Amino acid sequence: KDRQRYNSNGILHILGRNERIKPRPERFQECRDRFDVIFTCEESVYDRVVEELWVREQETFQPVHVINVDMADNLEDATLGSFIICELCERLQQADNLEDSLVQVLLAAERKTGKSFL
Repeated sequence: KDRQRYNSNGILHILGRNERIKPRPERFQECRDRFDVIFTCEESVYDRVVEELWVREQETFQPVHVINVDMADNLEDATLGSFIICELCERLQQADNLEDSLVQVLLAAERKTGKSFL
């Protein structure tokens, strides 16, 4: 409806990038892949993911950690948030034991970024 507005706030850029990296829209509710960690970028999405995990039939009984890195839906915050998530992934991947290291990694990221994580 307002190409200039969506261009200036970066939404068209984000949508264009998504179009290049995703073959189609994805719904977590339809995904049956196994995860150790799931990142969300909005508290309401975090709530829906946790709710979905609770209602799913358990197959492996392995824990999954859901971490919310809250960010506004604009190019600047999305870019910053992607760097935060990438760094968290790298630190968790380097950890000897995810369960033992998760809290320390998140606390260190909170101190560094000033953000709190769910």
